[in-house]
Amino acid sequence: MLKLYDFALSPSPRRVRVFAAEKGIPLALISVNVREMAQFSDSFRAISPNCTVPVLELEDGRRLCDSLAIWRYLEEIHPEPPLLGTDAFDRGIVEEWIRRIELEGYQAVAEALRNGVERFRDRAVPGTVPFAQIPELAVRGRKRTALFMEMLDRRLRDSEFVAGRRFTGADIHALVTIDFAAAACQIAPPDTLAALKTWHAKVSARPSAKA
Repeated sequence: MLKLYDFALSPSPRRVRVFAAEKGIPLALISVNVREMAQFSDSFRAISPNCTVPVLELEDGRRLCDSLAIWRYLEEIHPEPPLLGTDAFDRGIVEEWIRRIELEGYQAVAEALRNGVERFRDRAVPGTVPFAQIPELAVRGRKRTALFMEMLDRRLRDSEFVAGRRFTGADIHALVTIDFAAAACQIAPPDTLAALKTWHAKVSARPSAKA
């Protein structure tokens, strides 16, 4: 069975768990308590040199250390249901939205969190190199997050799902990002973003969302 080095409260491992659940792929979860700095232990550093989760370990011992790279692997070994597109153009659209969510949404929330919360002092950037917090980046991250939610609401006024008519990895990424913003920074979509809130309720009701 595939092993996933995981932490239940971290958004990046959750992206993998939801993706795998949508495909019905079982994962053996191995918890790495990042709040207690377990990711910096010598034993985990040997598994993930960048000291981050998630890590997918194959049965032959090979590993992937990035959630979106893990998605690509899972899509290749288990194509149904397709979550990264069904033809060349569809795959392009899904990838476009995944990248946009990553750059405009997920990274904005991370910027707000890591530069504005005390427990990330000297850890404003993930990985092994210490970086001091910059409070102005926390302010900017919160503003960017709000703008991301407004952009996503505009998209969802005209599209049933983020990348079109089907549920895809773009919806998983957007769901995890919206939930990450609420849990980590107390930034939730306001009631004025009706399309976003309707979409969020719909995708949150999928069984995979609880993975």
